Amino acid sequence: MSLLSCVLAALASPTFLLTSLLIVASPGTGAVLTIVAGLQQGRRAALTTAWGCTLGIVPHLALSLSGVAGVLRMHPWAFELLRGLGVLYLLFLAWQSLAARGALALDAAATPARTGLVRQAVLANLLNPKLSLFFLAFLPQFVQPAQGQVLQQMLGLSLVFMAMTWIVFALYGVFAAAVRVHLLASVRAMAWLRRGFAAAFALLAARLMLSSR
Repeated sequence: MSLLSCVLAALASPTFLLTSLLIVASPGTGAVLTIVAGLQQGRRAALTTAWGCTLGIVPHLALSLSGVAGVLRMHPWAFELLRGLGVLYLLFLAWQSLAARGALALDAAATPARTGLVRQAVLANLLNPKLSLFFLAFLPQFVQPAQGQVLQQMLGLSLVFMAMTWIVFALYGVFAAAVRVHLLASVRAMAWLRRGFAAAFALLAARLMLSSR
């Protein structure tokens, strides 16, 4: 099977598409980051952040294909170390939201720095060990070894999943950017919004810290 045929096969699987959509659309770090970017800096920042979140999937895919993701499952200390770093980074994002600093700073006339937004989004996904285990446990369910080219099938499924991630996050961000102009007019609303974002990142950190492998 060629890579293109693997992608088409993934697109032809309703079960894979529906399951992937439910996973991508569920609230998580990437979705919150993209919404924050859209509300605080507009459509361009939201689309850039969505792209960064999508790029953040690539290292986890590479680790899964190379078998390194299995190390996280077999060695609790490696998983806990990565999870601890992820929790700390989410708490850092919560502080940034509350203090309105860094890439999460509010500026109505700002032209967002693409590198900063992408770096922030990639780091948020990179420090989430659940993504590696997700690729290790989820994608193989849709691979058909009898058809051969297992690696290409995994790549085809991953490309479709990444495309869905970007599309869904971009929609979140564009919608957030559309209501941004109304919120910017209210300093009080933006203050509460920052607190809400900080709470959301803190809750995500707590969920990652308390979740089981």
